[in-house]
Amino acid sequence: MAEPRRHDPPVSKFTEELRLPGAFEGETVTRRRFIAGTACAIAPVFDRASVVWQRIGPLSRFTDSTYVPVAITVEADIGSVGRSLAYVRRHNAELDGPVKDRYEQVIAISSRCVHVGCPVRFVAAARSFVCPCHGGVYDVLGFRIGGPPPRPLDRFYTMIRGGEVLLGPRFSVNSELKRFDPRPPGEPLDGIGPILYPPPFSTPPAPPGAAS
Repeated sequence: MAEPRRHDPPVSKFTEELRLPGAFEGETVTRRRFIAGTACAIAPVFDRASVVWQRIGPLSRFTDSTYVPVAITVEADIGSVGRSLAYVRRHNAELDGPVKDRYEQVIAISSRCVHVGCPVRFVAAARSFVCPCHGGVYDVLGFRIGGPPPRPLDRFYTMIRGGEVLLGPRFSVNSELKRFDPRPPGEPLDGIGPILYPPPFSTPPAPPGAAS
């Protein structure tokens, strides 16, 4: 006697159209892929970037009287889009006050305007940074003195090793030059600004022993 024919579970028209193997009637794509999809989507959020230091030249290249523009890599493996400028000089006690820590013996200021991210340039004759997009102007220390930027220019941690200057992670500052994890343009850091605009979890950590 022939065995009764086994019937495969019915397949929905939606599943059949998508050609998803092994999905049965009433089983939605959302339910089936939820755990795997959620894990793939959330994992990068908790993937904190590592600290990268890049050589930008010998200490003798820089003085404490003016800035030297230095081409830097802010994001690797994306070509010229990942390149930017930092304006670099040695720490000047008259301008900067006491050195906070080993990461401030050389001052490196980001060329990205903190209004909407346009590139600023240092005008030596005016001793100021000028943004051509919306009239943002910063003084020689990077403090806003005109236009819409909500905070001073961002900076980079620096370090001297074997006579070479190394440039590390970017950080943001408030009007007292207190250091914060880097924020995108447009976000103030005075008052409740750090609470309203927390940094992304993927932000590289500050170097060991860095002061706030």
